[in-house]
Amino acid sequence: MTPTDTPLPPASLLGQLAEQRGAFADAYTLRFPRAVTLAEFVEAFYTTRLFKAERALISLLGKPSSDAMARAVARGEGERLAVWTIEARKPDELLMHEDSGATRSWFKVEPGAAGATTLWFGSAVVPRRRGPGGEARMSWVFHALLGFHRWYSRALLSAAARRLG
Repeated sequence: MTPTDTPLPPASLLGQLAEQRGAFADAYTLRFPRAVTLAEFVEAFYTTRLFKAERALISLLGKPSSDAMARAVARGEGERLAVWTIEARKPDELLMHEDSGATRSWFKVEPGAAGATTLWFGSAVVPRRRGPGGEARMSWVFHALLGFHRWYSRALLSAAARRLG
């Protein structure tokens, strides 16, 4: 199962944010062979070994998290995990923002044929600067890290699918 770079659904929570805020947004999908709930997907994502490494780094900044916190966020019983807080939730979508407000993480599950589920994972970066005409301007750091971001997003989605498997 390999994640695919997929156009963002405009009516999704992330699509609406990107439109309203002029944010960079990307989305990746992976077709999973069985039915998966949003709670299962989010919990699997945040409890993979790969994401636990990120959580460990963030804990060094004084923002610890745990699998129990991940489970609570996934199930709608908690609002926060490390530096992320729930911004919006629908039965099939979850949008999280990190503390600075500059980035978002987005999850969506979409039932498919033969009991399969399309798992969606996306991100947004809200520009902090605007050009003379009001256009979004991303920093050199954003551009420098974009390739890594895309690789890491696919790796996280793949890791979540393996955990679900």
